[in-house]
Amino acid sequence: MYGKAFAPEYQGELKSALGVNSSYEEVLATAGALRRTAATPLEEARASLAVAEASRRLGRVAEAGAAWRASYRSARRAGEPGAMAWALWSGGTLARQCGTLPLARRLLTHASDLAAGSGDRIARGYCLAGLAETGRIQGDYEAVAGLHEELLAEARAHGEARHIVWALSGIAQMHRNTGELDTALEMFEESVRIAADADDARGRAWSLRGVADILSAQGHPERALTLLSEAEAICRRMDLASALAYNHKMRGNVLYRAARYASARRMYARALAEFRAIDERRGAVLSRLGLVKSRHFLDRPRALTLRDLEGLEREVARIGLLHAGKMVSAFRSQLSAAPQVSCASPS
Repeated sequence: MYGKAFAPEYQGELKSALGVNSSYEEVLATAGALRRTAATPLEEARASLAVAEASRRLGRVAEAGAAWRASYRSARRAGEPGAMAWALWSGGTLARQCGTLPLARRLLTHASDLAAGSGDRIARGYCLAGLAETGRIQGDYEAVAGLHEELLAEARAHGEARHIVWALSGIAQMHRNTGELDTALEMFEESVRIAADADDARGRAWSLRGVADILSAQGHPERALTLLSEAEAICRRMDLASALAYNHKMRGNVLYRAARYASARRMYARALAEFRAIDERRGAVLSRLGLVKSRHFLDRPRALTLRDLEGLEREVARIGLLHAGKMVSAFRSQLSAAPQVSCASPS
């Protein structure tokens, strides 16, 4: 059994003032005011952590970077390794968002060690989840599948709904990307139910996106688009910049699979602009791939498509995105094999 979702990154006085569904502009206002009046370094660290996370999720990368570093410095002055771990977790998550995956792993590994030494079980769980997600978005499923399962079991044992939703969604995504659509759908749907029961709006938005992806892949585009519209409303209400961009990218995927290439092209271009605005490099790469594929089916010259794919191959190799690299290579192979290719669904 599980309880209502909570946001462990809001600590001290912020724990009672903010909740998991607080808008990020509200978080910035509340945490910013507390940071200005903080009486101790630990209070400063906690307020700066909340500022960092709200800024990151709003796509304000420079502000997020300055805030997590300020949080770490304040936590170090306070002699609080648990607070230091939370600050590094935020920094590692930001690094992953910006596509600097080696830095993300270093920060999250150090954060996990600090959390373990401090006895902060939740911080350690979040740090390990960050490491698992870093490996998953790279496409290194064999390395991180076990860690996802371990964290899911731990979250279930402690009734932590928000972490259950994260783990279920991550495992479901791996099943989806390896072709196990029915299993993925079951897990995404369970994630939606738990998020709704636990009043975790953000988790519900991400999980609805997963369900929409599977329904689209199974040939139900209109149902998928309806779910994406529902998720988009949540993203807008909570100022979820990254989730909204991924929602739009998935809408492009659904349209592409339905052979509505002009509409898909417009949606991918929109998502690309949104990802670039928040320096989300993985999302930008996936949107660029969708654009290339959509344009190909709108009679873009084959030579230009191949040139675009070469640029994408360099970018995914630089970031270290294994799954995205396989998608780029697969489409290139299809182009090389025949002048006309069948629709390959982006992910």
